[in-house]
Amino acid sequence: MPSVDIIWVVDDDPSIRFVLRKALNAAGFQVEVFENIQQIRERLKRDQPALLISDLRLPDGDGFELLEQFQTENRDIPVIIITAYSDLDQAVGAFQRGAFEYISKPFDLEKVIEAVNLALVDRKSTAPQLSKTETDADRVIGEASAMQEVFRTIGRLSRTDISVLLTGETGTGKELIALALHQHSPRADKPYVAINTAAIPADLLESELFGHERGAFTGAVERRTGRFEQAHGGTLFLDEIGDMPISLQARLLRVLAEGDYYRVGGRDLLKADVRIIAATHQDMTAKVADGSFREDLYHRLNVIQIQLPPLRERRQDIPAFCELFLSRYAKEMRLERKTITQEALQILESLPWPGNVRQLQNLCRQLCVMAPAEQIYPQDLPTEIREGNKLSGQEKSSTAWTDALRHWAKQELLADRTGLLKSADRAMEAELIRLALEQSHQQRKEAARLLGCSRNTLTRKIQELKI
Repeated sequence: MPSVDIIWVVDDDPSIRFVLRKALNAAGFQVEVFENIQQIRERLKRDQPALLISDLRLPDGDGFELLEQFQTENRDIPVIIITAYSDLDQAVGAFQRGAFEYISKPFDLEKVIEAVNLALVDRKSTAPQLSKTETDADRVIGEASAMQEVFRTIGRLSRTDISVLLTGETGTGKELIALALHQHSPRADKPYVAINTAAIPADLLESELFGHERGAFTGAVERRTGRFEQAHGGTLFLDEIGDMPISLQARLLRVLAEGDYYRVGGRDLLKADVRIIAATHQDMTAKVADGSFREDLYHRLNVIQIQLPPLRERRQDIPAFCELFLSRYAKEMRLERKTITQEALQILESLPWPGNVRQLQNLCRQLCVMAPAEQIYPQDLPTEIREGNKLSGQEKSSTAWTDALRHWAKQELLADRTGLLKSADRAMEAELIRLALEQSHQQRKEAARLLGCSRNTLTRKIQELKI
């Protein structure tokens, strides 16, 4: 058997093989490289590595095939999957099949080496494969690095039913991620029930959640099952949890802590066998601080937090969203399918998108009906979109960003939101770091030079801001 530091790398791209070999050698590992699956299988007849790094798309097969073979025949050998073609199902599929880590290209070499070091002291067990039929309606898109991190988190959670808190601006897709968490979980074959706690009057929300007995209150003419009961064995999604009345928070806390509850007006103790996924667009730490949300309930819900990025931080996903939405609405409304020109896409990619993916979705629905030709040109875009492009395009002056900042701050103040200085500071830091990383091709040393800080400071900021 080889020493524990021999690593096999299989990738059909010679530049990737060269870079990984050089970086891993520099980190003290012995490396052997392969171009395809057949070479790996031939070598396995004589030897084994301590760890395998495999591309997902190879000339003679799928990297998942190799992963499954290693899980079946070489279960003590960790496998790290790397790919340039990453989506939610692939990320989850990699973890479901037993991959130690899933890394999307272009990757940070430091991240690869860190994963290798962790893998060599940890051995993954085989995970059961969960079947999932994905429909166009619940497809999750995300080539941006921030979304890739969301995919990886969903993959890591796919074998658990731990509570999750989804945070992010309105319209970022929290409902879709909640559904994906359910579909890629041990409870996937059980009910998925969602409730928007902000959309139901406070005096009716208790009954909606826990149900009621006949005669429990005026108008209760028959027994009603609540959402906890409907979701028994499955997942309960509590959307806009930050708006839940303080009077109900104590009862929800008791259910989560004790695992049982009564219907309103009932005497029978019911078991609460549900996984809780909650979501909010609000700053929950601020709500806890001002006393409008119970701290103990917040910690019960916030076991794992997933922060969804706004659309302006994942502009590279806009073309894929447009293709998806235009195709979907053409089918729904039985209209000719439209495509969007590169010129129109450039305008869309330059906009701030305060309504995020939901705003883009509504725009595509409108264009599907209103655009006269098969292709969508800049002149087909609504007037407010074209004017918005004038404000946010490259032709604006170097000080125009302050106007956008003033507009955002004014809207936040009008909505009586607090903590503006902190949120604006974090957002600006995060955006500058992302741009520097993009400019330096994810090389942190160069990105730190561009930003005028040390590499250690940059690494700490990346961790703090969850970039």
